[in-house]
Order: sequence, then structure tokens, then C-alpha cells
Amino acid sequence: MPIKVIAFDADDTLWVNEPYFREAEEKFCSLLEDFMPSHAILKELYHTEISNLRLYGYGIKGFMLSMIETVLRVSDQKMPISLVEKVIRIGQEMLEKPVDLLPGVEEVLQKLNGDFRMVLATKGDLVDQERKLKKSGLERHFHHIEIMSEKRVEDFAKLIRHLDVDPGDFVMLGNSLKSDILPVLELGGHAIHIPFHITWIHEEIQHEVMHERFVSVENITQAADWIREM
Repeated sequence: MPIKVIAFDADDTLWVNEPYFREAEEKFCSLLEDFMPSHAILKELYHTEISNLRLYGYGIKGFMLSMIETVLRVSDQKMPISLVEKVIRIGQEMLEKPVDLLPGVEEVLQKLNGDFRMVLATKGDLVDQERKLKKSGLERHFHHIEIMSEKRVEDFAKLIRHLDVDPGDFVMLGNSLKSDILPVLELGGHAIHIPFHITWIHEEIQHEVMHERFVSVENITQAADWIREM
């Protein structure tokens, strides 16, 4: 059955995202180097982030709040207020980052648009994702934009129902096996994995994905070629 809808993840699929978090983590660790070593600080921060996902969701703002909470805990609430100000500034710098498109993105979207219904399906903070999309200049390529708080099976099922297509007509492109690939395959859709060189530990899985409706490619250009061949 031919593909009718192509859905694209955004962060680290269309534009750079995770390296900015790694850069922020390094700055954060340097602020707390008098309290504990970097690896221990990162472990504390990750634990805080995961605990707060149900409250803040994904995105830079939740990351900022988790950094502040970690500072309070690690310093036993004895840190100077200037340290909190520095943490806030780290987050603000992340929000002010440019949107750097990954190679081939603009060309692929241009070529595919018109032959398929194009969808942006990403998760994260609504305001921040809208900001990045506007800065990217890619909004004109998409027929529908879906910013999710989570990417679970039920979230993709809701999206596919809204688009009024069969799962077999739907293909998802993304860098996260956990969030972009496995839920879509479970629904009966197609999925193309485009690995990024950095992956947040929360998005990692410990098993290999083998499926007749799944393929892993090196870049978005190869993904477009695979879709055309179908």
C-alpha cells in the first residue's frame, strides 16, 4: 500500500537539539564542582529530570527547573542566590540558540511536499517548539503540526485518527527508537530511523529493532529515497 502521510520528528531529526543540552550540562557541572564530581552531578540532575517529567514535561523550561532543584539538593540549600541566577542564564542561553537545520532537510521537504501529506510530529514545550519551528523556516512544508507532551502508542493513534488515514498509509521519521519508531510500528505504521550522533539516555532502548515495516538509514535523504521506492 502506498504511503500517504509522512510524519517528521523535529529535534535531532530536522534540526540540532541534544548537543545544546550537553553543552548546558557541562556548564551546570562547572557551577557545582565544589560540591561533587561531574559524573555524580549529572546523575543527580538526570534523576531530578525524570522525576519531574510528569509535572513539567519535556523541554528547556523543565530542564531549568530541574537544574535549580538539583542545585538546592546538592548544596543542601546553602548555595548563594547568584548560583541560581547563573542556572537561569544557562537555560535562557539555550532558548536563544539558533535553529540549525541538519544536512538535506530543506531539500527533502521541498521534494516530498505535494506528493504526500506532510506532518510535523514532535514532543516538548509548546512555546519552545513553536519558536524553533518559526525560526527554522520549515512551517510552510507541513499540512499539519502536532506538538505532543508524550509520544506513546495512544498519542500516535490519536494523531492518525485525526489525519483520517490507515496506519499502513503512515510513515514516521525520527531519531528516537523509543519515541518515534516503536509506537508507530505497534500501531501498524511504517517507521524510518535516522540516528543522531547524540541520544539522551532516556530515549535509549536496550534491544535491536527488527520489523518488516522498519528501516534504519544514515540521513534524511536516504529516508526520502526509501519512501519513493515504496
